[in-house]
Amino acid sequence: MRKTLIVANWKMHLNAKEASHLVHELSQSIKIYRNLEVVLAPSLMTLQPLSLQIDRRKFRLAAQNAFYVDEGAYTGEVSFAMLRELAHYCIIGHSERRIYFNETLDSVTKKVAAAIRNDIVPIICIGDTKHEREAGETKRVLHDELTTALSDVTSKDIEKVVIAYEPTWAISTFEGEIPKPTEIESTIAYLRSQIADLYGQKAATEVRILYGGSVDEHSIYGYLTIKGCDGALVGHESLSSRKFGELVQAADRAHHEGLKNQDNG
Repeated sequence: MRKTLIVANWKMHLNAKEASHLVHELSQSIKIYRNLEVVLAPSLMTLQPLSLQIDRRKFRLAAQNAFYVDEGAYTGEVSFAMLRELAHYCIIGHSERRIYFNETLDSVTKKVAAAIRNDIVPIICIGDTKHEREAGETKRVLHDELTTALSDVTSKDIEKVVIAYEPTWAISTFEGEIPKPTEIESTIAYLRSQIADLYGQKAATEVRILYGGSVDEHSIYGYLTIKGCDGALVGHESLSSRKFGELVQAADRAHHEGLKNQDNG
């Protein structure tokens, strides 16, 4: 069974002192899980000091963004090559990057390739807007974003990729609505069918697909018990040690419920 992955995206929150304090609180409230992987994605500024503080039996680190060129005259940028000793994962193509910073399909493709080249696991975010959903264009949008993001990924490297479905119509930042688990289940099934078309059924079965969009300690269980969902990309709720700790506990219960259902089947 695929290991459940919970990613805490802290976005542009917490200075070095605040981030260190939150990690200290999380270390006390979150235990070591065998079948659950907890990933913290702090700001780039706090990534390095937190890499020295975290208990690596409990947590892994992710960058929120990076530039696709390994080195050069690019003032202000941080490359994947610079992050490879600090972060195990990197979030790529988040909706906020696409909306606020005009991140394109082409730049996402290059970032995915750069991540894999530098032994960093890309967490590729894809999703539809409210307008695209209402126009019935969800599948077209997801197909385009998924296939372009993976266009430079070989069949050997596809197992290193994580996909996160984060519809902007469900994100609290954009005053989104909370989707029903059945809506997410059908979309995840579609994404796996697309991966199967590109890389075969074995790859489609092994790739982890997450859900992100207004996930909290109350809704996480419902999403993780649907077929094909391997975890969650968590935003605002991950800034509270209590809420995030409860969310992780609920994810562990959902994982074991999934194992029990497999045994009964």
